[in-house]
Amino acid sequence: MNTNEFWALIGDAARDGGTPDAVAGRAVATLAKRDAAEIVGFEQHRRRVLDASYKVDLFGAAYLVNGGCSDEGFDAFRGWLMAQGREAFARAVGEPDSLAELPAVKRAALTGEELGSEKMLAVAVDAYREATGEEMPEEPATKRPSTDDFWDFDDEEEVRRRFPRLAALFNEAPAE
Repeated sequence: MNTNEFWALIGDAARDGGTPDAVAGRAVATLAKRDAAEIVGFEQHRRRVLDASYKVDLFGAAYLVNGGCSDEGFDAFRGWLMAQGREAFARAVGEPDSLAELPAVKRAALTGEELGSEKMLAVAVDAYREATGEEMPEEPATKRPSTDDFWDFDDEEEVRRRFPRLAALFNEAPAE
């Protein structure tokens, strides 16, 4: 499976809308119809996408949007972001403040809803189990980048500097 096929499958699953978990369910149903090697290829690509998106500023944006964020929470946030599609995902990785343009982020600013989808992270595992009746072969654990470059995500001034649009949405109070 290549990059275009990976994102096309997600895009097709998202076409009918719904929650990220609904997108994950449709992706599982589609992927489960493919052979085991393609399902494993999807999982390998998902891991590469997550590895490439483990960026300090995206983590900081997830922290702001969700009112805090752990490593697992950041994974779930990026699962949610995958369900938004290739373009939104790529823009957010390159410019996390672009998240402020997404309707779900605007809604979360008003409702306090936490954005995440663990089901998007498990699409290949669930599809493999459905297709083969077996568990997917274990892959080596993903290495986490160093957190040495993390900045203080609770520093309101730094948040406003890095994410002016997100900070405005989430009503970050001006410095006194």
